[in-house]
Amino acid sequence: MRCFMLLLKCAIFVSIISGTFASAQTIPPSSADSYVIIDVNVIDVEKGIVVAGRTVTISNGRIEKIDTQAKPDIMERTKIINGRGLYLMPGLTDAHVHYLDAPIFGRLMIANGVLLVRDMGMPTEYILKLRDELNRGEILGPEMVTTGAILDGYPPLIPPISLGVKTPEEGRAAVCKQATAGVNMIKVYSTLDKDVFIAIVDESRKLGLKVVGHVPDTIYIEDAAAAGLKSSEHWFGFEKAIAKLLGAPVKLTYAGMGSEAGYLQRLGEVDPVALQTVFQRLHTSGLTVCPTVVTFKTGTNIRVIQAGDFPNSEYISQRVRDTWKLLWSQQNDLPDFIWQNWAQMVKQLNQAGVPLMIGTDLIVPGIIPGYSVHEEMVIWQQAGIPPADVLRSATIVPARFMGLDNRLGSIVEGKTASVVLVRANPLKDIRNAHQIESVFLRGYYLNLDKLNRLLNEAREMAKAQASAEKS
Repeated sequence: MRCFMLLLKCAIFVSIISGTFASAQTIPPSSADSYVIIDVNVIDVEKGIVVAGRTVTISNGRIEKIDTQAKPDIMERTKIINGRGLYLMPGLTDAHVHYLDAPIFGRLMIANGVLLVRDMGMPTEYILKLRDELNRGEILGPEMVTTGAILDGYPPLIPPISLGVKTPEEGRAAVCKQATAGVNMIKVYSTLDKDVFIAIVDESRKLGLKVVGHVPDTIYIEDAAAAGLKSSEHWFGFEKAIAKLLGAPVKLTYAGMGSEAGYLQRLGEVDPVALQTVFQRLHTSGLTVCPTVVTFKTGTNIRVIQAGDFPNSEYISQRVRDTWKLLWSQQNDLPDFIWQNWAQMVKQLNQAGVPLMIGTDLIVPGIIPGYSVHEEMVIWQQAGIPPADVLRSATIVPARFMGLDNRLGSIVEGKTASVVLVRANPLKDIRNAHQIESVFLRGYYLNLDKLNRLLNEAREMAKAQASAEKS
């Protein structure tokens, strides 16, 4: 019966993702027009400062020049933008998505200033095709890097988007298969045996691919990082670190997703100096963390969300709602202590110098493309992380992690013009990053009217799917 249900879910999921390229408007890969933004405040994310009164020239999809306030040389087809009172910041990143509904997701991402995503698990053939079309500008949406299918134990927890592996040899073969297909990274998951995980990391290192994902339940997070895990997702692995510091029994076997979440409730019992020592070891090992706190905050209302009553629900298509029901129909509301204590640990990780990336686990119930990136940033700020650090974690840190910092993640001459103009300073309050005036996507300019049009189009697409489902 279990095998039948897994096959049924696979079949349903394949039917859900079919047709997701429809109505995905084409845009130029870079704009032929030139733009000069006069008297704008440039956000230097590396230094965490505002550089006021700059003239920024954008041409051929790139930031051509940043100069002190001066009368620009007006070239043919140059458009002037008055930047007085505006702030120019790099495009934002969602470093943990499952990119299911491309036409709607793309519009919502751009309208919210999210211009780069890291897909963390979809069927490999589907997502590589989508990645390439997004990156060529053939589909409206952010740029993408992707892991393709997840490598998990056997049977895998999410069969439609996973490859189940039983032995180290199978793990190595799966890595080679994914590398040949053309993925950017290798994602691992919760039920992998320790020796299989180690083999996957070793083979990935040989092929020059980073290993990212869940810390398998069979290994401590410190050991996973030392072995070569480059980014960990959510709080998985940290609950075992708390348990070990408390001298509590730790199960190094898979007992269910989040089965030891209760240890997060005991965070206040842990010696903070000992915990900082653990975090320093993770920093030394080169681990980056993508916390997705918003996932667990949203999960406190999952029953309400499944019923369809939540902010911005008008943007969620029937295709996504069907996925929620398929994969999370048995999920109960999560307790508040998970996201609240995890947010405090994220603050402590930041204090220890562990690189952090903003991500949302898009496709989980209640996570809204683009909007949830801003919600995640606000959660971090409210936890006590300075706005400049939050903005770095949404821009230069993920760009650097993905090997794209030579052209994305900061406002620098020669970099790709994927940038956002906002009406207030995000370094004072990260909520200002959502006061979006306009967006450049690889030099393609979208003013406020165009951004609102994208939101309207996304809303109408979602409504049309619902109507089609009823008919």
